[in-house]
Amino acid sequence: MQHVLGTPTRYTHLLSARARGRPCQHRCLDAWSSEGFLSLPRPWPVPSKVYAQVSTIFFWRVYRSGFLALATQTVVFPVSHFWRPVSIAMMLLVPLLATAAAARVMDSVPDVPRGWAFVRAAQPHDAVSLHVAMRQQYATELEQKVLGVSTPGHADYGKHLSLHELRSYTAPSDETNATVSSWISAYGIKPTVNNNWITFTTSVATANRLLDTKFDWYQHEAGGSPKLRTFSYSVPDELADHVDMIQPTTRFGQLESQRSTIFKMERLGNSFPATVQSLVDANTDSVAALCGPGVTPKCLKTLYNVNYTASPENNSVAFSSYLEQYARYDDLQAFQAKYVPEAQGQNFTVVMLNGGENDQTSDEDSGEANLDVQFLNGISHPIPITEYSTGGLGPLVPTDDQPDQPGSNEPYLEFLQYILAQPDEWLPQTLSTSYGEEEQSVPQDLALTVCNMFMQLGARGVSVIFSSGDSGPGDSCVSNKKNATAFEPTFPAGCPWVTAVGSTRSTGPERAAGFSSGGFSNLHARPGWQASYVQTYLNTIGSTYAPYYNASGRGIPDVAAQGVNFAVFDQGYAASLSGTSASAPTFAGMIALLNAARRTKGQPTLGFLNPWIYANAPAFTDVASGASVGCTGNLDFAAVGGARWNATPGWDPVTGLGTPLFDRLLAVAAPGVPNA
Repeated sequence: MQHVLGTPTRYTHLLSARARGRPCQHRCLDAWSSEGFLSLPRPWPVPSKVYAQVSTIFFWRVYRSGFLALATQTVVFPVSHFWRPVSIAMMLLVPLLATAAAARVMDSVPDVPRGWAFVRAAQPHDAVSLHVAMRQQYATELEQKVLGVSTPGHADYGKHLSLHELRSYTAPSDETNATVSSWISAYGIKPTVNNNWITFTTSVATANRLLDTKFDWYQHEAGGSPKLRTFSYSVPDELADHVDMIQPTTRFGQLESQRSTIFKMERLGNSFPATVQSLVDANTDSVAALCGPGVTPKCLKTLYNVNYTASPENNSVAFSSYLEQYARYDDLQAFQAKYVPEAQGQNFTVVMLNGGENDQTSDEDSGEANLDVQFLNGISHPIPITEYSTGGLGPLVPTDDQPDQPGSNEPYLEFLQYILAQPDEWLPQTLSTSYGEEEQSVPQDLALTVCNMFMQLGARGVSVIFSSGDSGPGDSCVSNKKNATAFEPTFPAGCPWVTAVGSTRSTGPERAAGFSSGGFSNLHARPGWQASYVQTYLNTIGSTYAPYYNASGRGIPDVAAQGVNFAVFDQGYAASLSGTSASAPTFAGMIALLNAARRTKGQPTLGFLNPWIYANAPAFTDVASGASVGCTGNLDFAAVGGARWNATPGWDPVTGLGTPLFDRLLAVAAPGVPNA
């Protein structure tokens, strides 16, 4: 493109003290004067006369945020301007002014998302912590590598990447690293650089200038700490192709433990009812007798044919805790004494990240974490268990107006950055997580980045398992984007690089649980390993609800397990809990056993599971009855009449491929290892 010079207009303020990055020596008091031009930072001498037409010149571009960057522009100008004393400054600054607003919006939300409200304006000195994901140099190659190491029959199957090998794929180019680091440092920020990640804490005033935005405090209607958020953020055009994401900025979300709103945790007193106690003491292999009054480890092991006992040596399983939840040692001991006497004496290790807690005397809710550790232990004993307790709040930086935690951090990023940096021998082989939220509540750049990080865990041999959620096809089913009706897939269960687990109930036969979330991602395309299974389902359901879901999206869940009336201990009390929060650790415990069995044969761990799972669909019991329900609407939108996902023969968006038959999975995963 060419620009023709005309009569100049004075824009002194553009190159005044607002110009940051490389400040003008004389504050550029007159942008059109030769003195003003000569005060601009430049990497080489500038000629004092122009003797011919100039077609391409170098100039310093000023962005809306004030950032200066070297760029080029094609310029044509009249001969009458050649001999004016200010012609050089005019040549350079007119294209500069024409591009002063050249910044790219990286992400935006149209308004305060549903369920959130403005609390107060941010003060300039409030602290905000940000994560910058730089563009990976070999992202496409990494995805192909992960597919290879995870697909049975591929030449690379099982050849997981070491920490060093993974970082060679995820590292940014030298140009990207230098460009992004220099941009941030120009604002007086001292960032921490780790591979493709840059992290820093700065003031709201600086963050607003850096990202051409405005942070303020918002709070979710469900409560919790206010969070610093904004509606959009931008970076200079020249940086946009070097940056994948900067968060938390537009990330309005409400992370929740996946506990059903239909079957909530219920305290039962100091001891279980006689019906539950009787099954604890029962000497029977009858699934109906063992599972009828309530679900225990013995019930699950009998139902799913789990008889294998692993070695604790060189094996590990872990679970994630968020929302200031933490498992309790005393409750695990009570659970072991009642249900898993052979596990008595085994404890768990806690790793605390980003302000995560391990307060054993608090009266705050700990039901989710207790459920995870108790059923992981009940299924996979004696494999060692680690709890990663990750806080959702940043380090305390008190101010007069905000004396509490600023709450600007993003717990998934904090956790994933930590665990991906661990040496190979410190990684868990299986990781279970029972938290999630509506996919639409997560900015696309964050969702894609987090999903990529789960892929990296799979590349290193970690099997990542998530509960699918407890809202059927959706709660209110109101879209944030168009304020229209839409089914609500969940995140991170919708990420194709994790294994999503739905819920079943009953045992003769198992049926889909009414709360079990599923559906189709709006962010991720349907992966090849499940394509034929999902298409078969879509061919049978007609078009009644077609406007409400993305038929080409990744199907959720992959598998299912029991999820109703789990017997747990919490804060010294016997309790009953239901939800996909129970299904995820149940399945994860079995995968931990399979990984341990493979190691006895000198085989690598399973790592990313999904291609292997779909290749071994006959090792799952198909659940073909029951349905999930939802879409109850809200004050502004009517409910979607009859909204549901039905369980059908084959894969379905309630129970996936079905529930595991451990003996069959063991025979495939570790041939020759006895189920004993």
